[in-house]
Amino acid sequence: MAMTFKMATTGMWVTDECKTSFMEMKWKKVHRFIVFKIDEASRLVTVDKVGGPGEGYDELAASLPPDDCRYAVFGFDFVTTYNCKKSKIFFIAWSPSASRIREKMLYATSKEGLRRALEGIHYDMQATDPTEMGMDVIKDRAK
Repeated sequence: MAMTFKMATTGMWVTDECKTSFMEMKWKKVHRFIVFKIDEASRLVTVDKVGGPGEGYDELAASLPPDDCRYAVFGFDFVTTYNCKKSKIFFIAWSPSASRIREKMLYATSKEGLRRALEGIHYDMQATDPTEMGMDVIKDRAK
């Protein structure tokens, strides 16, 4: 199994699949979102779910577990007030209140390593419940 990037603070590895999926989302627009998870046993950050180009924010929100931490990247396309099409990529650290303390700490310390491996993220968000990463928050940030 090929590894691309070791996160120094936690000893976690980001798999090639994570970086490849992100590049496909960024350049080819074949994914609308990607959800990542940490496999504690193998010490790898892996792709948990990939949302197709026809899927949107609602499918991303539904794919985040209510009692488990995850990372997600979301491609948000919009039109500016000057009628220009824009696309921004959001990095979301999902850490719900119902998740275990150990898991929250693991995800918090591994976040920067994954974010560095995924080059081209525009905005960073931390969410503990769906209202903190709602579509209104994303639209407001993307202005």
